[in-house]
Amino acid sequence: MRGVTSADLDDRPGLLDRIEGYYDAVPRSGARAEDFGPLTLFVREGQGWPFYARPTRGPGHGAPSAADVDRVRARQRELGIPESFEWVAETAPALRAAVEESGLVVHEHPLMVLAPDAQLPDAAGPSGPPGPPGGISVRILGPEDPALAHALAVPHLAFAEPGTGIGTAGAEDLARAVRAGADDGSVDRMAARIRAGLTAVAVAEENATALCAGQHQPVGPVSEIVGVGTLPSARRRGLGRVVTAALLADARARGISTVFLSAGDEDVARLYAGLGFRRVATALIAEPAA
Repeated sequence: MRGVTSADLDDRPGLLDRIEGYYDAVPRSGARAEDFGPLTLFVREGQGWPFYARPTRGPGHGAPSAADVDRVRARQRELGIPESFEWVAETAPALRAAVEESGLVVHEHPLMVLAPDAQLPDAAGPSGPPGPPGGISVRILGPEDPALAHALAVPHLAFAEPGTGIGTAGAEDLARAVRAGADDGSVDRMAARIRAGLTAVAVAEENATALCAGQHQPVGPVSEIVGVGTLPSARRRGLGRVVTAALLADARARGISTVFLSAGDEDVARLYAGLGFRRVATALIAEPAA
């Protein structure tokens, strides 16, 4: 993998344009796009996580207004899907005022890109970052791997207890979550995405128990790291770092040239900075107040 270069990081508009192209392309493998002028609503076909609305890709659409946002929200309510909008602050600066005028709450997340000199734990020299903690194995899962159900359940438990501090959910909670999702089709859908090359899933295990998992989703030469979460009772062991490193190594093996992610908050962003990610912009998510 060539990796994003220093020149790429200096050419921030070009880098953000590639990321915008990715954001527009990635839902299209499993969703239909509905046109609302300056906004596009992606509606998932079949089961799975619902998508969002985003600024329409390309010139000539103008800045979205609060009325445009209201029209999309009405359609989302009609479809029974979340009233959610996602975009990059620096590429669509007018959208924030429009969604806030419409009554939505905006959340900010550091948008980070892997730097050219990043050293991964599994490929580092003596001065590079360490590999997995003792007793931990980290691997990329195939579509038939029995650990896939656990790898999908771990992030759900992680995001239910946000933050980086040690939490309460442990192995028993994970087993219950796997049983609860046994018939929802999520494992079959993910297996199909793995076979199609649309998603890679990594897991960190100890004594055959999944403790951390995450994914990357390649589209052409770009991929996003998503859904990296650690079982709350297993935090503060560096597991998110080694799972992310495994995903980055897989992206390199696929010839991906740009790898990016949105960090949950500034504390999480500092952890990713230790792997060689650099902040390039701010990802925004707008949704109704809780």
